[in-house]
Amino acid sequence: MQIEVVKSKIHRVKVTGADLNYIGSITIDEDLMDAANIIKGEKVQIVNNNNGERLETYAIPGPRGSGEITLNGAAARKVAVGDVLILITYARMDLEAAKSFNPWLIFPNEANNLLQ
Repeated sequence: MQIEVVKSKIHRVKVTGADLNYIGSITIDEDLMDAANIIKGEKVQIVNNNNGERLETYAIPGPRGSGEITLNGAAARKVAVGDVLILITYARMDLEAAKSFNPWLIFPNEANNLLQ
C-alpha cells in the first residue's frame, strides 16, 4: 500500500510579491527551497493563513538570500503582499517506509523569510 505524506514544509513565510502577468507558479528563495528539499518544478500546496485560501502550483527558484515569496499568474489573485503562508509538498511511499520518514520542516524568520 502507498500513502501520501508531508515531504517538506516551509512554515509561516510572508508574501513579498504577486505578479498576475507571469505565466504561473510560486517563486521561492532558493535557500529556502534547498533547506526544505523542494526542487524546481515540484508541486507545492499553498495555505494562506490570512484568508484561508488553499491552492496548488509549482516551485521556481528565486534569488538566494532574498527571502522572495512571489505568487505568479492566477495565484496572485489569492494573496496580498504581507500575507502569511505555509508551503507544503508531499511524497508517496510505502506504508512501512512512511512510518519512519522524517519530513524537512523549515521555520524561517517571519520578519524577512530568511533562514535563522
